[in-house]
Amino acid sequence: MRFMFVGDSMTIGRAGDFTWRYRMWQHLRATLGDGSFEIVGPRSALYDTAGDPAAGDDYAAPDFPAAARRHLAGWGEGWQHMAPLIGPAVRESGADVLLVSLGLIDLGFYTNAEQTAENVRAFIAAARAARPGVRMVFLPVIPNVRAEADAPFAAEVVRFNELLAKTVADLGDAASPVLLAARPQAYDIHRDTYDGTHPNASGEHRLAGEFAAVLHQAWGIGGPYRPAADDA
Repeated sequence: MRFMFVGDSMTIGRAGDFTWRYRMWQHLRATLGDGSFEIVGPRSALYDTAGDPAAGDDYAAPDFPAAARRHLAGWGEGWQHMAPLIGPAVRESGADVLLVSLGLIDLGFYTNAEQTAENVRAFIAAARAARPGVRMVFLPVIPNVRAEADAPFAAEVVRFNELLAKTVADLGDAASPVLLAARPQAYDIHRDTYDGTHPNASGEHRLAGEFAAVLHQAWGIGGPYRPAADDA
């Protein structure tokens, strides 16, 4: 089974991060076993805020193998950026399951809720055209620190999450299911992020846990999410 992580800065991570992708790889390894799954995608680097390309390999976890670091995520990229890229990425990798966390950057800089929802539909159509049986799990947008002071932005986030749920319901297909993960119930941007937006270690576990819950409860993939006792 081939998994692809798709997302923005919360997913790609910056140099020195573990990333929630690492937490999810650990979970899949613990519940599915080595050799029974593969992480795929056209990219593998982290984002480096200092502009040093070499730092793109500076993951905090030395046991995170190069093959498992693959993804389709980008700092400052959203649904409108990924919709044109997802078809080729799925076609070339043979991805079976897409774990997607997008939307915050769209609403913050590029498109309103309705326009962003249209890009979600384009993303789904392109992924299915590339691989008709692909499965997708979407995470709702988690409001960041900006939403505390910017009421119109906060309202757009709420509106988009409503439209995202409607899109998932409208485009349901047994042959290519699309499911919506829950917003992590206990997620607190003042505790689970390092800057009001990007997840720290506890936030990474919470994000991975929601994807793991959908995989296990809906499709019987993996098991309940249990962070390793020695995890950071």
